[in-house]
Amino acid sequence: MSTKDYLEKDFYKVLGVPKDAGAAEIKKAYRKLAREFHPDANKGDAKAEERFKEISEAYDVLADEKRRKEYDDARALFGNGGYRPPGPGGAGGFPFDLNDLFGQAGGPGQQPGGAGGIGDLFGGLFGRTGARQAQARRGQDVESEVTLNFTDAVDGATVPIRLTSSEPCHHCNGTGAAAGTMPRTCSTCSGTGQTSRNQGGFAFSEPCRDCKGRGLIVDDPCIVCHGSGRAKSARTMQVRVPAGVGDGQRIRLKGKGAPGERGGPAGDLYVVVHVRPHSVFGRKADNLTVTVPVTFPEAVLGAEVTVPTLGGAPVTLKLPAGTKNGATLRVRGRGAARKDGSRGDLLVTIEVTVPKDLDPQALEALEAYRAATASDDPRATLMEAAKGA
Repeated sequence: MSTKDYLEKDFYKVLGVPKDAGAAEIKKAYRKLAREFHPDANKGDAKAEERFKEISEAYDVLADEKRRKEYDDARALFGNGGYRPPGPGGAGGFPFDLNDLFGQAGGPGQQPGGAGGIGDLFGGLFGRTGARQAQARRGQDVESEVTLNFTDAVDGATVPIRLTSSEPCHHCNGTGAAAGTMPRTCSTCSGTGQTSRNQGGFAFSEPCRDCKGRGLIVDDPCIVCHGSGRAKSARTMQVRVPAGVGDGQRIRLKGKGAPGERGGPAGDLYVVVHVRPHSVFGRKADNLTVTVPVTFPEAVLGAEVTVPTLGGAPVTLKLPAGTKNGATLRVRGRGAARKDGSRGDLLVTIEVTVPKDLDPQALEALEAYRAATASDDPRATLMEAAKGA
């Protein structure tokens, strides 16, 4: 990303969120827009594809706490001409280069492939514009979605995912040139893919307009990729979704995205997981939930009831005498898998059922029970409390 892009692109506006938006709000906005503009849902729509790239680019920065802070700081410092070093015309006066602050290996601005960080962003500030070597390019990140059934989400599963991304053109082996020819080094940027543009006391580095950042000029373009050196590729890969994944969770698979250029590393694959609901079981964090009906005598006198478990044999649960409707009992270790290999619990909610029809014998017994407990008024304390209110 060029300096100009970094300072002028409003990633908050791209995602439609305020500058103080939290991580959850940013993620929600991204998922909605990514689903709307995903290339698979807009086949052949170049504008939708470009919009999807902008959305992904904005999310990659704003979803990363460190990169978001660097982005906010950079825009606050330089975005609207708000900072100028002292000296005539706002130039000179500083004996250091911001690359010294942000360009160290492994520093907070360093990105995979040696490009894209704050060190690259401000390379050449304060008149220091030394020639740069052509750099390897990291491949693009790829976004995809997968829908799992409830059991696979709890236990983990390997699923096929079809991806559409760019990769080096097979027809020209990524050169962008027609068969029998080779691209030549761009004379404008001397093959670096970057040019410097002076603005007052600043020298901003940005992709070369003549070669579009490749560092190469193609005089006789490849008939397949039209000189870009990149071509669309569809592939199917098997992805392991970890056990315990939740609905809406975004999984990052490092190096599984689009291939890089000039020996650069591949991008990452981000998979958004959707989980179908289960007809019997629910989920709360690492715990599974189930509602078990019991009869009135079982709740009053206590009983042993059979409880289903997800993907396993039923368990027998001892119901204490006097169990109230809505009470929750816990079965240890029968919930969803955790990252450390342990499992959550199964939370069993008791639902006391009321029969609609009674045979004469049951009705007679119930009438006898009502007569025997006529002196017990469960609403007495309620009435007293109401009077005193």
